Amino acid sequence: MMTKSKKKKVVLGTLISTGGAALAVAAYKKKRKASFKVRPDTDMRNSKKIDQVESVDADKARDEEGLTQYDSALKSDWVANGFPQTHMELEELESQKK
Repeated sequence: MMTKSKKKKVVLGTLISTGGAALAVAAYKKKRKASFKVRPDTDMRNSKKIDQVESVDADKARDEEGLTQYDSALKSDWVANGFPQTHMELEELESQKK
């Protein structure tokens, strides 16, 4: 049978080994996280600059004039969904609603 002092030693040894294992796992995770190089987010929806710069095709295509690069990228969705392309079309649509 185990004496009281032996039980204490077993419990203390278990706690120490568990703590050591936890520290080893934490150190491994920290080292692993530092070793991965993550590229910055390049999604255009997260960029404020792309919604301020004029479309690259503005001087080539008349329907691109006045659009930002972001608007130009979304233009195909607008066309597919029937969104008005000009101010005149927008005014006609608003007058039809009334």
